[in-house]
Amino acid sequence: MEIISDYLVIGSGIAGLSLALKTAALGTVILITKKEKAESNTNYAQGGIATVVSSLDTFELHITDTLKTGMGLSHKESVEVMIKEAPDRLNELIHVGVAFTEKDGLLDLGREGGHSRNRIVHAHDHTGAEIERALLYAISIHPNITLLEDHIAIDLITEHHLGFQVKNDTPIHCWGAYVLDVKNNVVKKFLASRTILASGGVGHVYLHTTNPLIATGDGVAMAYRAGALIGNMEFIQFHPTSLFNSGSPSFLISEAIRGFGGKLFTKRNEEFMNRYDARGSLASRDIVAQAIDIELKKSGDEYVLLDLRHLDSESIKQKFPLIYKTCLEKFKLDITSESIPVVPAAHYSCGGVITDLNGRTGIENLYACGEVAMTGVHGANRLASNSLLEAIVFAHRAFEDMRLNKKNNPDMIPKIPEWDDSGTFDSEEWVLIEHDRKEIQQIMWDYVGIVRSNLRLERAERRLNLIKNEIENYYKRTKVTEGLIELRNLATVSDLIIKSAISRKESRGLHYTTDYPQKDDKNCLQDTIISRFES
Repeated sequence: MEIISDYLVIGSGIAGLSLALKTAALGTVILITKKEKAESNTNYAQGGIATVVSSLDTFELHITDTLKTGMGLSHKESVEVMIKEAPDRLNELIHVGVAFTEKDGLLDLGREGGHSRNRIVHAHDHTGAEIERALLYAISIHPNITLLEDHIAIDLITEHHLGFQVKNDTPIHCWGAYVLDVKNNVVKKFLASRTILASGGVGHVYLHTTNPLIATGDGVAMAYRAGALIGNMEFIQFHPTSLFNSGSPSFLISEAIRGFGGKLFTKRNEEFMNRYDARGSLASRDIVAQAIDIELKKSGDEYVLLDLRHLDSESIKQKFPLIYKTCLEKFKLDITSESIPVVPAAHYSCGGVITDLNGRTGIENLYACGEVAMTGVHGANRLASNSLLEAIVFAHRAFEDMRLNKKNNPDMIPKIPEWDDSGTFDSEEWVLIEHDRKEIQQIMWDYVGIVRSNLRLERAERRLNLIKNEIENYYKRTKVTEGLIELRNLATVSDLIIKSAISRKESRGLHYTTDYPQKDDKNCLQDTIISRFES
């Protein structure tokens, strides 16, 4: 089955939705999402969008905070572009109908770890869900947009599918993607003049993550297989405070809780963060996560405590209604009168598909934006609430690039073959897929987590290679299913993270290794870049 549009958007988070809404002014848009339309990392984002709107704040301060958190690897030009264009993008969201929280007629500005000023624009503690609500409504009434749920992309369509041998110096073009319609169990051929990856993060390569189940690194894996460059995959941000024993995905206790005055303690009631950073519990995420990990390893405890009991209970309920209600009703925990047990969990990938300032990848007609992309903004660590901001800014820049270089001509797309699954068989061996998925997640959690070493990484690489080869052989013999597609992508992304971590001979930001404990080696100030042609 062949479906043609001017633009194909893969993913329904803030990046995909905002870009689809804008490109609909240029032509027809098909937006595919692998689950329900609102299921995305954006929807789970509690904190907000970091934006300079206060007279007490400046672009320069926000830029400095971002660069400091990025530990020397943030691309200054990308950071400056993002922060200086932020107010305009924020106003667009307000115009679309996002209801941000106000105080005395002005935007209520929160503060999170690593920020020197109050600049977090939010919708109480469910900002992502409010953004999704507004954008999805705007998309639902736009005649040029078709949104398809339960459609999972398998692979990007390039010269490879025409039978050409693609090499390092060969120009590669993207003409769309092969996509599995999960409900009807049929592979469709989606063709487009421009394809946009907005497929989100990679959290489920780890055993514990705050990400929804859809975050299996599909976009990064597909782009890598197609020949795009992938960068800085070793920098996985572990959110320091997910609710202990809350299942998977772990329930996130927002960074804004610490910005509001929450303090971290050991189970023996020791406030420990001042031993690691002068900012105490307001230090950036990498420092807090590493500190908690060290404390847990020293004590043998399973969690530390986040304490709000010294703060006004009514203010807590008003400021964090979702967190308060969820903890009380689902976990029988009153955060106004009881300490919150917390542990780190995989939360965000600072690396991804390398793009320029306009969202272009190294593959012609393929763009990437949001968490799947590496714009250079985050460097070795992401500053809190810069992720939604990055998504809307670079989605807009991708739209502008496509608008200025418009070429919506279906005749430019060559004859693409139908999906060929001849010679494969139907398999009901779900236990094999589930076992491999859990084994990958356990390997990554044990050996490629917050604290790493050469020995752990090499062990992870050996074990993963065996699993990856088994999966690829199984994939070639079996009809595709949603679980198999995700498993293949999890294995690919895990391999990229391990290879990136092995190649970085220092500790920097989110990558901490006991073999190179001296942090931030000035001789290593460069991005880690991986190409499938050189792996």
